[in-house]
Amino acid sequence: MSTWTPLESNPDVLTKYIHKLGVSPAWSVTDVMGLDEDMLAFIPRPVKAFILLFPCSEVYEKHRAEEHERIKDVKEQHPEDLFYMRQFTHNACGTVALIHSVANNKEVDVTGGVLKKFLEKTAALSPEERGNALEHDTEFTADHQALAQEGQTNAEEHENVIHHFIALVNKEGTLYELDGRKSFPIKHGKTTEETFVNDAAKVCKEFMARDPTEVRFTVLALTAAQD
Repeated sequence: MSTWTPLESNPDVLTKYIHKLGVSPAWSVTDVMGLDEDMLAFIPRPVKAFILLFPCSEVYEKHRAEEHERIKDVKEQHPEDLFYMRQFTHNACGTVALIHSVANNKEVDVTGGVLKKFLEKTAALSPEERGNALEHDTEFTADHQALAQEGQTNAEEHENVIHHFIALVNKEGTLYELDGRKSFPIKHGKTTEETFVNDAAKVCKEFMARDPTEVRFTVLALTAAQD
């Protein structure tokens, strides 16, 4: 298993990253400044994904294990074109969350570059095979490493990373949590294009409520670029 330099939760850097990967400049990553309705109203529309960064605390690991046991034998049905991948590369969670955010939103144009090639070659693969493909993709590795150096902190000094990125998307009217460290996608109920922002914010609040003494949460969104 290889180790990448971790990405910083810097919307400017992440926006530059998705554009370098081949996402249209019509889309960008922006900060979500608060999860109350009045703050959510400031997010540029349309919003295609929420990206949550949080610490992998004992509370999270306990919940993840319990959740796995609860649904591992449930034969859940998912849309055939739901793009889900496992994460097998250390510190690649930011890239995996961005891939999940873009790949599950057809309106987000991928005009070329590394991401388009990756999505095409992994379209028919299993989540595990997709994770392995990313692990061995030298172009993706190079792009990630280059952008990871552009944050405001020295990424090389933060190799022992405890934070983790996940994506929340609306796929055919269901709110999905896509976490490369989990064995399968997690359903969070029904949603619509109109209610997605509030529904995704509710899931983020649930993460925070499970770990009330922890304050190191960051929420970002994949949205239309601002003029």
